[in-house]
Amino acid sequence: MIPTIRQIRYFVSTAEHGQVSQAAIDLSISQSAITTAIKELETGVGVDLFTRTSHGMELTPAGREFLFHAYDILNKLKEAMAVRVPSSDIEGQLNVAATYTVIGYFLPHHIDRLSRNFPKLEINLFELTREAIEEGLLSNRYDLAVILTSNTVNSDLSTETLQSSTRRLWLPSKHPLLSRDKVGLKEISQEPYIMLTVDEAAHTSMRYWSQTPYRPRVKLRTSSTEAVRSMVANGHGVAILSDMVHRPWSLEGKRIETIDPVDPVPSMDIGLAWRRTIEFTPTMKAFRDYFRHTFSITPQFPAAPE
Repeated sequence: MIPTIRQIRYFVSTAEHGQVSQAAIDLSISQSAITTAIKELETGVGVDLFTRTSHGMELTPAGREFLFHAYDILNKLKEAMAVRVPSSDIEGQLNVAATYTVIGYFLPHHIDRLSRNFPKLEINLFELTREAIEEGLLSNRYDLAVILTSNTVNSDLSTETLQSSTRRLWLPSKHPLLSRDKVGLKEISQEPYIMLTVDEAAHTSMRYWSQTPYRPRVKLRTSSTEAVRSMVANGHGVAILSDMVHRPWSLEGKRIETIDPVDPVPSMDIGLAWRRTIEFTPTMKAFRDYFRHTFSITPQFPAAPE
């Protein structure tokens, strides 16, 4: 039996929340509808996807493998339903710089779509730090960049934010803070903290911590997002990171929960950057217009040179 999209959506929501009751609230349906859909799905695939416990629903090894496929199915469906940028015969090369986080968690899907929409456009990607990207844009080594616009303040560059990703507190499953009605930086400062350093994450973190009398009790500084994920999931500390890099499960298959801190924590903003005085070529315009169309961005005025 081929699973339905409804069954897959119910399965994913239950896996992410760890409880049928929370998935029901998220999807605005009854718990019995979710329970029935999951049973039908398990019958169809021929294996148990969850272990039912007193604490909720825990994925089995087969369930964790199915979750990765489920994400892929839903992403493909979303792409198929999206209005596509019309294909174009624009051809040429485009040198695009991007930071680590952007290349790892944002760009691959869009590069794939761009290659299909513009088959004659060759995009050369370069992974660099923000400082190197800004210098490369100003010296014309790169045509455009996809960066964390929330980190960019160079007045010689124009930026256009495409997406804002909320930052939340990451916790291991069953952590005591999950039972609190409110959790702020005061409570977080009392926990061992896993500090991500890549893409200026540590510097960004200290900007909002410095607005309070509290400081994170850093146990580990690492440039690896997967290291943060595993350390948190295994109960060695907590972290505040964006939804863009969040996954509900570590590589070991342990669950990671999230909480919205009550104290202000800025979002991580992703977008385009270019030299303010540059004259846009047809390939540059096609690249920018793709993202504007995809994220429904209204151009800011005064407009960039064409």
